[in-house]
Amino acid sequence: MNGRETGAAAERVHSGGAVYGSLLAASVVAGSAAEGGPPTPADLVILLICTGVVFWITHVYVQVVGSGYPARPFTWGNLRAVARSEWPLAQASFPPSIAAALASGLGMSNTVAAWAALCVAVASQVGWAVTAAVQIGASRNVIIVSGIANLILGLAIIALKTLVSGH
Repeated sequence: MNGRETGAAAERVHSGGAVYGSLLAASVVAGSAAEGGPPTPADLVILLICTGVVFWITHVYVQVVGSGYPARPFTWGNLRAVARSEWPLAQASFPPSIAAALASGLGMSNTVAAWAALCVAVASQVGWAVTAAVQIGASRNVIIVSGIANLILGLAIIALKTLVSGH
């Protein structure tokens, strides 16, 4: 993000990062149960948050390095701006983590906690995709297609989880 971008453009970046982060979180949940059953909710929370943070750091690095010195010199101010801009990618891991922790706190099984996290991640992904489309002023049809496309992506992850893990 550079100084010429407007506040609305910055918000779009946030929503786009949250869409990606939610898809990442859904993938983490689905992949975590590939062998040996679902992880404990505590392990799932750690996996989700750590993966989100690692991808956030990676995106910050790519944005800073890929922005092209000297067009955008490396400064702490630029680094902080990019880190803020990319933070929703990491934040997207919080709702599924909370869902897993709440399910566990309510005495539900590891499988139920994993499914709760996965459903919340997919619902978040769809919600953020619709939000991103609305923020750019997309037509109603584009907003609907964006939501449906992201729902299909989320359902594909759920289908793959079911096929691979059997739970």
